[in-house]
Amino acid sequence: MSSMRSPLLDLPAAVEADGPDAGVAAHYGSDLREQRALARGEGYVDLSHRDVVTISGPDRLTWLHALTTQYFEGLQAGTSTTALLLSPTGHVEHAMYGVDDGETFWLHTEPGAAAALVEWLQKMVFMSRVEITDVTDRFAIVWRPGAAPAEGPLTRSGGDSLGGFEVFLPRGELSAYAELAGPPAGVWAYEALRIEAGHPRFGLDTDERAIPNELGWLGVGVHLDKGCYRGQETVARVHNLGRPPRRLVRLHLDGSVDHLPQHGYAVRVGEKQVGFVGSAARHHELGPIALALVKRSVDSELELQVVAEDQPTVTATQELIVDPEVGLHVRARL
Repeated sequence: MSSMRSPLLDLPAAVEADGPDAGVAAHYGSDLREQRALARGEGYVDLSHRDVVTISGPDRLTWLHALTTQYFEGLQAGTSTTALLLSPTGHVEHAMYGVDDGETFWLHTEPGAAAALVEWLQKMVFMSRVEITDVTDRFAIVWRPGAAPAEGPLTRSGGDSLGGFEVFLPRGELSAYAELAGPPAGVWAYEALRIEAGHPRFGLDTDERAIPNELGWLGVGVHLDKGCYRGQETVARVHNLGRPPRRLVRLHLDGSVDHLPQHGYAVRVGEKQVGFVGSAARHHELGPIALALVKRSVDSELELQVVAEDQPTVTATQELIVDPEVGLHVRARL
């Protein structure tokens, strides 16, 4: 959780988010109206609660290439990328998103995650010419819908950002930037678009057992044609054999229930638990939706139940995000 309080919480009608998104606005009066504006390509979302880290030095890209799941060698300035750090057994430990400006790789990660990330990265420097700095207290993130204009070296464009782009800017410039950026939208609107797009969020849509194959990160945060990195054996084995243990799905929830499921609510088939809810939101067109991680063997046509103590059971249909049969074994042989 972030310890930063955004100055944009002082804007009219701002209501602060809670949980991991505390410190920025959940909405500015109507998250559905704000979603529609973002869908039209208008406005911005304050993500200044997220942690920001810089990695500079002449060896930064080859060093990141060796450590992470992503292909960093030859990364062009201004090109956005997503990368993961895995445990030796292939479980996801960190997810980071960023852009290189030609001299420094700028990344952002979950609120409160930078300290552990920087500590681990520092241990892996050895003789490499890199410098790692947690700059969360000095720099912030704003997300904009649409294509990125030429805003300078701190703009991250396109890629895995819901059809939008992110801007890294000094914290002291947040208010001035917001005045020129159009109508504000809160993180509830952003999260609804993220869930619609099927992008998992580390720590919400994952648990300690999550591997990239289960979450749709292959080809996005994991490059399948690069050399060795920590945890690669698990990723490659599951990819080659197919059938990851679990799969990410989008749930379309029964809209007659007046509450959204919370992170960790059980997903069941009958009396049997088959997964858990990660994140949920009310979408301006789709209604209540959620991401869930369920067992691969669950029939994708089955209606599921979302269950929690002291709350009515919510029925849900599934929409595939990760194919339960994904892997090299399903490809045609020449």
